[in-house]
Amino acid sequence: MESFHHRLHQAMQQKHITQSDLCAKTGISRSTMSQYCSGAFRPKDSKLHAIAKALGVKETWLLGYESEEEPSFSLEDYPNLRPIRLKRFPLLGEIACGEPIFAQEDRETFLIADAEIAADFCLLARGDSMIGARIYDGDAVFIRSQPMVENGEIAAVIIDDEATLKRVYYDKINAILQLVPENPAYSPLVYVGAQLDSIRILGKAVGFMRLF
Repeated sequence: MESFHHRLHQAMQQKHITQSDLCAKTGISRSTMSQYCSGAFRPKDSKLHAIAKALGVKETWLLGYESEEEPSFSLEDYPNLRPIRLKRFPLLGEIACGEPIFAQEDRETFLIADAEIAADFCLLARGDSMIGARIYDGDAVFIRSQPMVENGEIAAVIIDDEATLKRVYYDKINAILQLVPENPAYSPLVYVGAQLDSIRILGKAVGFMRLF
C-alpha cells in the first residue's frame, strides 16, 4: 500500500498544484503542509478532508487504501468540460425517408452514441423525404418507443410490414392520419377509417447522427 505522502505528491503533480497553492486552498500552514509532503506525519480527519477536497480525490485514495493508478479528480474545477458517457443502442434496421420500405430487424447490431440520448433503439434512414428536418440518407435516427406522438412530431411508423419516418398528424374526429414528409417533392401519405388498422407507431424520433 502506498504511503500518504506518495499519493499526495502524485495528486499534486497531476493537478499542477504546488504546496503554496494547496495551503491557500485548505488554510493549512506551510510548515504543516511541508511535513505532510515529507512523510513526517499524516493529517487528522478535518485536514485530510480539506486536502482531498482541494485535490478532487477520495480520502481513502490519499491514504493508500484504493489501488487506482490515478486519482479521480472532480470536474467542478473544470466547468468547461463534461464527461462523455456512451451507450449501446440496438440498430433495428432501415427506415424509409421516402416510400415505405420493408421493416428489417436486427437485434444483434448496435450503435454506440451519447448515453444522454433518451432513445430505446435506432434506425438507418433511407431516402430524401426528411431533408427539411436535416435527416439525410444514411443517418442514424434515434427512436424512443411510444405508441402515440403529438401532432407534428416526427415518428417511426409501421404500415403493414413496411416502415417510414414522417411527421404525424392525426384527426381524431374524422379518423384521418397523415404522414407528412419534409420534402416538397413528396406528397403526404393519407389513411382513413379501416386503413388505420394496418398502421402502428413505433416511437418518436428524438435525435439523429450523421454516419461517415
